[in-house]
Amino acid sequence: MSDPRAPATPRRHLLSIADLSREDVERILDTAASLAASLDREMKKLPTLRGRTVVNLFYESSTRTLASFELAAKRLSADTMSIRSSGSSVDKGESLKDTALTLAAYEPDVIVVRHPSIGAPHLVARHTDAHVVNAGDGKHQHPTQALLDLYTMREALGRLEGLRVAVVGDVLHSRVARSLVQALALVGGETVLVGPPTLVPRGIEGLGCEITHDIAAAAGADVVYVLRMQHERMGEAFVPSLREYTALYGITPERVSPRQVVMHPGPMNRGIEIDPRVADSEQALVTDQVRAGLVVRMAVLYDVLTVAPVESRERAGVA
Repeated sequence: MSDPRAPATPRRHLLSIADLSREDVERILDTAASLAASLDREMKKLPTLRGRTVVNLFYESSTRTLASFELAAKRLSADTMSIRSSGSSVDKGESLKDTALTLAAYEPDVIVVRHPSIGAPHLVARHTDAHVVNAGDGKHQHPTQALLDLYTMREALGRLEGLRVAVVGDVLHSRVARSLVQALALVGGETVLVGPPTLVPRGIEGLGCEITHDIAAAAGADVVYVLRMQHERMGEAFVPSLREYTALYGITPERVSPRQVVMHPGPMNRGIEIDPRVADSEQALVTDQVRAGLVVRMAVLYDVLTVAPVESRERAGVA
């Protein structure tokens, strides 16, 4: 008989890039590459997660992330349920904790959470027995976006080790930037953050990146990663005008060399942070990122459900 005082087997979550090792990242990317081959078949569904339930709990608007998580779960034959805050009990004042407890009663296997508040996925993980995946929490983290970006870079350029990536724009409000900096550091890449002083947070170099306010620094990068100007998170004027921002930091054909590729997490503000001629060029990998989102999120769902967390592997003597 098992000892009731023994700690329960910990659940594997993906709440932050900090939850991952380089080995974890490489395993997820390799799994995604294997799954990508299934998308070319006439029958695209795999029986991998048959009988499992994935709940998408989204408190913020989303097209790419929500659609790709829904489709990823369905492609792996899982049952899915998507809940948006609008039209749910949240409109009646229900707290995130109570929503999490309600969902826990349905015994889902995975809950994917997007929320405007930092730490929301951690709260859900504390109040449910489900595996929790962070699909974006405030300005904090967006780990699956970083993973799909790494996958896109590796597919396009053949490597991650030694890649130099210039992340340009509204770093202050970007969870994508924070996750990407950490992910690149894990796999041996380099990041330089480029933007006006008001949009580059103090101390972010502690994550393992360089900082500059000169757009010319992007010329030395292999990848120019353009961030969206997040007007919805700006309660005050961070730049004198969008016209001036575009003149100083907008990615135009003149600021991209033929050897570089350009990425953007979407949605794009065409004509502000990125010139339409760049967005629609052969150097732009934006559509590749969207495709990568599906297979990488398939890989993440598979990974959190099948790979034991570090604590369990250590107790089993296999870590």
